Amino acid sequence: MDTPAVDLASRVEMMDHRQTERRRLLRWLLVGTATLPLISCGGASDATATTTTLAAADVAEPLAGACAVIQEEMAGPYPADGTNTYSGSIINVLNQPGIVRSDIRSSFNGGTAVATGAPLSIRLQLLNAGAGCASLAGYAIYIWHCDRDGRYSLYSSTLAGQNYLRGLQETDADGMLAFTSIFPGCQPGTMPHVHLEIYPSLVQAASGSNRLKTTHFSFPKAALHQIYAASGYEASLANLARPGETSPGIGPASSLQTTHLTGNPVDGYVATLRIAING
Repeated sequence: MDTPAVDLASRVEMMDHRQTERRRLLRWLLVGTATLPLISCGGASDATATTTTLAAADVAEPLAGACAVIQEEMAGPYPADGTNTYSGSIINVLNQPGIVRSDIRSSFNGGTAVATGAPLSIRLQLLNAGAGCASLAGYAIYIWHCDRDGRYSLYSSTLAGQNYLRGLQETDADGMLAFTSIFPGCQPGTMPHVHLEIYPSLVQAASGSNRLKTTHFSFPKAALHQIYAASGYEASLANLARPGETSPGIGPASSLQTTHLTGNPVDGYVATLRIAING
């Protein structure tokens, strides 16, 4: 059967769009101290002229040694990957329709809540530490983190049936993917962080039992005071300021777990990280 011209044109357009996005993501990951593109929050285009933008002096640069294997970590109590229960039921968001997505701010599959907070773009590249840092294409990465108030969807009594700030994606030919989210809050006794699990493929990512690596990443502490000065993060700012309460649990991250962070309070922030495993 002949393929309709309109379908063929749509596919070509989609392929061109993916190639463009891949090139943009590669530039984001390779940029050192240059200003990175930011996700829009509806602010003015010249917002960087009136707000403080994070610069190289404010953030960590974790790219050196990025081919060392990232540390294995515990998933914590809120993975929603089928490996634990809440209120007597097994929770597995990985087998729900809609989990494969790039924008994780809203709930899906019947959920209606939307997480609000400082915009955050998370850009990751997955590398094979055992093969000269070659890109790992076709793998899957599942991320989850708390909201501005420190709550995890699906595990809070106030978020029953809501599953925001959780998403799954497949790495492209360059081992890259990107998520649109909000900056996580700072809970008492821990540093702000994002959990992730790495899977051999999207198909095998339907259950946490198939994961290859569980870890998390964090953010340069020097930038957090500016970020948490935004409205809605008052509790996070107070938690961050309490001496001695940000010890492990999840304490300061290693260089391999610390993102390179740029941005400003109006336009949002961009966190980039190269993650190496033995693929």
